[in-house]
Amino acid sequence: MNHLRHSGLPAAEQAAALETILRADPIVWQALTLARSLDLPDWLIVSGALYNTVWNSLTGKPSGHGIKDIDLFYCDGSDLSYEAEDAIIRRAALRFERLPLPVEVRNQARVHLWYPDRFGRTCPIYRSSAEALGYFASRTHAVGARLTSADDLEIVAPFGLEDIFSFRITPNKVMDNRETHGAKGERAVRLWPQITVEPW
Repeated sequence: MNHLRHSGLPAAEQAAALETILRADPIVWQALTLARSLDLPDWLIVSGALYNTVWNSLTGKPSGHGIKDIDLFYCDGSDLSYEAEDAIIRRAALRFERLPLPVEVRNQARVHLWYPDRFGRTCPIYRSSAEALGYFASRTHAVGARLTSADDLEIVAPFGLEDIFSFRITPNKVMDNRETHGAKGERAVRLWPQITVEPW
């Protein structure tokens, strides 16, 4: 299959192509449907589950190939305690137990509380799940989707979708994420040899 067939298209056509691919993927579509049923504030399924599914579709690989887990963001600043987030994670685990992939649930409003201990540097206080996407190590990975009550698919992509459909991983230098960009790029090339990784 020609993996360049959607590159160079207008943004609206790329978004439509992404929606078609996600609706056709059994794992991602089930994840979106289950995530909607949790009724979390400002939720998005983000990153690998989306762009990897595009690459799988355009290279003829099976659903779920190369996807380690499904990242589910939500943003709730009303309670920043660990206990509140843990309660959501436990509730989500019961809902997602039928999926063939694990689901990682994180409240983006409290990322700044644990990020320094884990990564050795600070990060901004995110005011929305969409804002968090803008700080990913690679611009290519900054994509999210949510399913509305009317079954419409909302796509959030602060850097657009051209990189995804061009099989190109581009660094996002807003934070010092050089190592993450490199590691994710190396893994992606092993799984999808069509990918090119732009150096930091």
